[in-house]
Amino acid sequence: MADLQDQIKEVLQTLGINKEISSGVSTGNNWLEGKGEVFASYSPVDGSLIGKVKGASKEEYEQIIQTSSKAFKEWRTWTAPQRGEIVRQIGDALRTYKEPLGKLVSYEMGKSLQEGYGEVQEMIDICDFAVGLSRQLYGLTMHSERPLHRMYEQYHPLGIVGIISAFNFPVAVWSWNSMLAWVCGDVCIWKPSEKTPLCSIACQVITQKVFKENNVPEGVSCLVNGDYKVGELISNDKRVPLVSATGSSRMGKLVAAAVGARLGKSLLELGGNNAIIVTEDADLKMTTIGAVFGAVGTCGQRCTSTRRLIIHESIYDKVKDAITKAYGQLKIGNPLDESNHVGPLIDKDAVSLYSAAIEKAKSEGGTVLVEGGVLGGQGYESGCYVKPCIIEAKNDFEIVQHETFAPILYIMKYTHLDEAIAMQNGVVQGLSSAIMTTNLRAAEQFLSASGSDCGIANVNIGTSGAEIGGAFGGEKETGGGRESGSDAWKVYMRRQTNTINYSTELPLAQGIKFDL
Repeated sequence: MADLQDQIKEVLQTLGINKEISSGVSTGNNWLEGKGEVFASYSPVDGSLIGKVKGASKEEYEQIIQTSSKAFKEWRTWTAPQRGEIVRQIGDALRTYKEPLGKLVSYEMGKSLQEGYGEVQEMIDICDFAVGLSRQLYGLTMHSERPLHRMYEQYHPLGIVGIISAFNFPVAVWSWNSMLAWVCGDVCIWKPSEKTPLCSIACQVITQKVFKENNVPEGVSCLVNGDYKVGELISNDKRVPLVSATGSSRMGKLVAAAVGARLGKSLLELGGNNAIIVTEDADLKMTTIGAVFGAVGTCGQRCTSTRRLIIHESIYDKVKDAITKAYGQLKIGNPLDESNHVGPLIDKDAVSLYSAAIEKAKSEGGTVLVEGGVLGGQGYESGCYVKPCIIEAKNDFEIVQHETFAPILYIMKYTHLDEAIAMQNGVVQGLSSAIMTTNLRAAEQFLSASGSDCGIANVNIGTSGAEIGGAFGGEKETGGGRESGSDAWKVYMRRQTNTINYSTELPLAQGIKFDL
């Protein structure tokens, strides 16, 4: 562990973070004192204190809002390609800091080192996407019913975008929102999870350097570390036209109610209860890889983690045996050691929820195939390491209907594909879904309007993970939001319809006559 501590000390120094206590409040190019609550960041890897972060007071929040409002008035006048150039430079800076930032993500959040690097790569990828987008913020033209008139639509920036992000992707989700918002001409205020505050400070340090070198207005990128009260300030603030919130469905409902009450806009990325359907002709090797990584990757703490495996009865035992055998090969331990497959849960509260879920499944009649449990002893001193668990269950179990952010996989069988799709859809969440099949008809049925009701539906890949190019998000209690690729940029802008009359007359629409 001494070697690990030396690594982290070097990482913090490289990223410009004070190990003792840091301000987590920034107006963009400058840091405020941080007069709010002080947060201690403990690593779930070894239980060590990484550092302390000073959060924002209400007065500092107000200062940030005013600074952002002023910055927006200038930032929106920069051309979109000029704003894209700033994002391009941020992408280059992230390439430079990929290794230390990836290690910090792994250590502060607990995901594997490769996943930590992968998260930073997602940030780089969204920068590349946003740079291209800065020259493609297309509008639309249409024909007017009135002669010598032209109609078209164009998009304008909204203003301040509030970003509330979760601990499980402590840097990537912020970048999905901020990079697109910035090329669209918006300014951003980021309220990160209080469980991973140092990652947010590292991102602010990296972007701050780029912004200063390019004379970007103060207030384009603001950081407000704090607890739920800071999130409430953002959600209830009429000066924040769009709030993008990632987290639990419970949290999302509170944000949606607050923002909706003032007729603001919400972009919600909430819970998932994702399933893989396995047909009788599925490729067993692909199924095993997809299901295992989906269930145990990030220790089951992805919104797209595989929670349910719905297997055709004819191959149920074969798939069950293969999955069970694969679980026996999993290595659990320090996520910065690349030989390990599974790291820790984020904290002891998450461990308690994991243990309670297993007991609840047993009480409802579930059969444990691979025993769970909390690990202790050397290498597990943090108390956050648990064993991935497999439970035979029924889809209508109360615990199965809920999302547990932990590596618990429920498996069940079906007879007909229509039944499997109904089971897949039979939960309140609608984020990610998948089918493992070599049958074209089954694949097409799964992707049809009568198939999966999720925002993401995959064939022969798992539920976990997403590419930057596609819009990411889900339906039902997942919130309906879309981030990242495709035309997700439109949510960060306001649409305006324009009509130009270049005649010498003023004809009215629908042929109405109004002569004076």
